[in-house]
Amino acid sequence: MTLDVPYRSIPEMFFKRVEATPDKRAFGYPGGSGPVWVSWREVGDRASAIAAGLRDLGVGPEDRVAIMANTRLDWVLADLGIMCAGAATTTVYPTTEAEDATYIVRDSGSTVVIAEDAGQVAKLTSTELPEVTHLVLIDGPADPQATPPQLTLSELERRGGETLAGKPDLVSTVVAAVEPDHLATLIYTSGTTGQPKGVELLHRGWCWQGVAQGELGLMRPDDLQYLWLPLSHSFGKTLLCGILHVGLPTYVDGRVDKLVDNLAVIRPTLMCAAPRVFEKVYNRAVTTARAAGGAKAAIFGWAVRVGREKVAREQAGQPVSGWLAVRYRLATRLVFHKLQERLGGRIRVLVSGSAPLSKEIGEFFAAAGLPILEGYGLTETSAGNYVNRPGALKIGTVGQPLGDLETKIAQDGEVLLRGAPVMRGYRNRPEETAAALGSDGWFRTGDIGDLDPDGYLRITDRKKDLVKTSGGKYVAPSRIEGMFKTICPYVSQAVVVGQARNFCTMLVTLDPDAIVSWTAGGPLEGQPYAQIAASAEAESMVGRYLEELNGKLNRWETIKKFAVLPRDLSIEDGEITPSMKVRRSGVEANFADTIDAMYEGAVAQA
Repeated sequence: MTLDVPYRSIPEMFFKRVEATPDKRAFGYPGGSGPVWVSWREVGDRASAIAAGLRDLGVGPEDRVAIMANTRLDWVLADLGIMCAGAATTTVYPTTEAEDATYIVRDSGSTVVIAEDAGQVAKLTSTELPEVTHLVLIDGPADPQATPPQLTLSELERRGGETLAGKPDLVSTVVAAVEPDHLATLIYTSGTTGQPKGVELLHRGWCWQGVAQGELGLMRPDDLQYLWLPLSHSFGKTLLCGILHVGLPTYVDGRVDKLVDNLAVIRPTLMCAAPRVFEKVYNRAVTTARAAGGAKAAIFGWAVRVGREKVAREQAGQPVSGWLAVRYRLATRLVFHKLQERLGGRIRVLVSGSAPLSKEIGEFFAAAGLPILEGYGLTETSAGNYVNRPGALKIGTVGQPLGDLETKIAQDGEVLLRGAPVMRGYRNRPEETAAALGSDGWFRTGDIGDLDPDGYLRITDRKKDLVKTSGGKYVAPSRIEGMFKTICPYVSQAVVVGQARNFCTMLVTLDPDAIVSWTAGGPLEGQPYAQIAASAEAESMVGRYLEELNGKLNRWETIKKFAVLPRDLSIEDGEITPSMKVRRSGVEANFADTIDAMYEGAVAQA
């Protein structure tokens, strides 16, 4: 059945929301004494003023305007203003290095850049960006002597307001001319390998996303969402579209270090996150219980076993009643209630995306009464393609398709997608566009998966990430890495190595928070991370957990050697993408000597 999308463009969807609920809360942001909320009417007025200001700067239909900023209300307002000016948003992660930031702005053809502060502006090499006519700063003063000219976002908004006073129909006239097939967004893939590619996404696909999310019941008008995800990423952008369609209030705060503290204050009913956030919550719960020892550790272990038993029955379609129901109520009162309160105490929906969520983590949260609805999508397909539904969760899958999205599985197991949310193509890369889309419009995802009889999709690995040992055996590293993260609560990252090698090895980093409880009371207490990672105690601890992991693997998958790295992986060192995926090529390049040492004396074959 075709999904009915009653909007031509994002700005049309936005203004229909403003008209429908002008005085309801739209977005919240951190203020000096707590959250500050703005209404849909206020958001509409401010976005219109920014749009008019951009038109005054010469921005026209489908011109690109880049945003280089962290997740904050100003990002939302700037993005909506760009859309209402008939232009397209180029997103640039604030963690992007100077060379890549300059490349993205140049390759996109962006004429205006809205930057968070002077530090972001400093990344741009103006001599390489002749098309940029203006720089707009969200924070800090503009430099009156700068070339190209600078102004603040507040000044841009003020100028636009003055323009609208004389031309009140300016924005509505512009919005009426925006077509479904006009360019809305250019998002550059973070790229696990190679130079980033600009993905051209249209208004049609984003409006489809907003309606599809509302149809699922993932978002409801009476929800309260906590949005901290990078808005430069397609996951964050697709959530904005759902917000516009459904109209739920959303607190926006990209400060990840404030997340846990803020959850108790904001008390959201809906939160979306990457798996790493859920892994850290899991690690904290497990390590805290183990550190407590005695009766507390025993009760925690008992509660988790009871919860997993309940989840297993639910997943098998069997009733939960009698003695199990009684035990689960007790487990919730003694253990799970505390975890629920840590997330604010009102969570209705948790959604995981951007990277694989291990089945064990999914089972743990479901056992705790906090089921995670794992979803799946790519930048090239507007982020939201598959997701589990509330009340219809199949742990270990990414759920069923959104809307009328078409799916088929190729002979080699690759997942192919076709429909409204699929990109127009890669900017300035016709050959790569043709290779990804072909003549039939089926987008080749690069992911290996299968569909069950109920239409639930299971992703088994990235096609390009499959490791083929020198013995000819294929190994799916992400599955093994996910298993290890749930077995060892002290691990932050795990990277399996084995391509063209005669056995598999693993690089391991420790979770800086979790090892605090592990070292408490011992000789390593209070020592710096690098010293703990290099210790015989850490090697012994990781080794024991790897023995447990190997007992669950096929012979050719087992990890023969490992190394605990002297630091955690980072975005800055090119080892993790801003969407929290491991960039294997960066890890293997940065730790090549460590890897070579593990294979010293072994025979490697191409």
